[in-house]
Amino acid sequence: MGHRKQSAPRHGSLSHRPRKRVRRVSGRVRHWPEQAAEPQILGFAGYKVGMTHVILIDNKPTSPWFGREVSRAVTIVDTPPMLVASIRGYGQNGGGFRVLSETWMDKLPRDIRRVLPWPKDYEGKTSMDKLSKSLDEITELRVSLLTQPKQAGIGKKKPEVIECGIYGGSIKDQFDYVKPLLGKEIRVRDIFQPGQFLDVIAVTKGKGFQGVVKRFNVAKLPHKSRKAVRAVGTLGPWHPSRIMYTVPRAGQMGLHQRTEYNKRLLRIGEKSDDITPSGGFPHYGNLLSDFLLIDGSLPGPSRRLIRLRVPSRSKPIPDKPPEIVYISTTAKK
Repeated sequence: MGHRKQSAPRHGSLSHRPRKRVRRVSGRVRHWPEQAAEPQILGFAGYKVGMTHVILIDNKPTSPWFGREVSRAVTIVDTPPMLVASIRGYGQNGGGFRVLSETWMDKLPRDIRRVLPWPKDYEGKTSMDKLSKSLDEITELRVSLLTQPKQAGIGKKKPEVIECGIYGGSIKDQFDYVKPLLGKEIRVRDIFQPGQFLDVIAVTKGKGFQGVVKRFNVAKLPHKSRKAVRAVGTLGPWHPSRIMYTVPRAGQMGLHQRTEYNKRLLRIGEKSDDITPSGGFPHYGNLLSDFLLIDGSLPGPSRRLIRLRVPSRSKPIPDKPPEIVYISTTAKK
């Protein structure tokens, strides 16, 4: 081959391994931050609607456009109210966390049977008493939230059950905070405020089985190359006499879980806000409940479940959210 005259860094990040399809498209949160001073639920979920652009007045003091109007691409997330379905207490043992006790709401929606089997004679009071008596052994409390896709207007009945952490105060303080919420609806404005940062956990679009040129952005070989053009030039050295895992290979592309940190929440709106384009959003429809405007793009296609989390990497933000002077309502097919 000879000496290359140009820089040739490796193609494809090694940080996202293995590149295979996720087990479920609802996403998985592996860490709950410890930032809240008072007891607080640390997560929420919504459905991705699509993207548009807004014109806002930049209020970041260190920005070169401070005080001026700038255009920003934003993502719209539909966030109908969620039901606090259960409270679960975890205890520590040699192998990690284990469930000590849990209690569910008495009257669950009928569509919960699409997710998990439910007994006819469930008594929530008995399990609540058992949970309250075992608070001394519990090291972490979490809640199970139930999505309500019927209020999102996406033509879906089966809800998602997601687990969210609670932090702030003692275990008893957290239990006293979440006990009155059991069986009730919570809204996204109860957890997040406009202007703050949040973390987004979602599953990307699925691309199927792809080759190395599209999957790893490998350069094509000259057109007179032997056997293949859209392939890597070499599979590796003679020794070790095997193909190393760092060599780009064809395989699954997309449908991977990704976490994006510190996405800024620009606005929390209601269905009365006039942002829906004529005829509804492409591949989604009309907004029927609360929604979020988040700066930048988010992983996944329309209608994909987006999990929102209190930021785990603190970052200074201005006291007030930026003023939005214009929202585009032109639908792009």
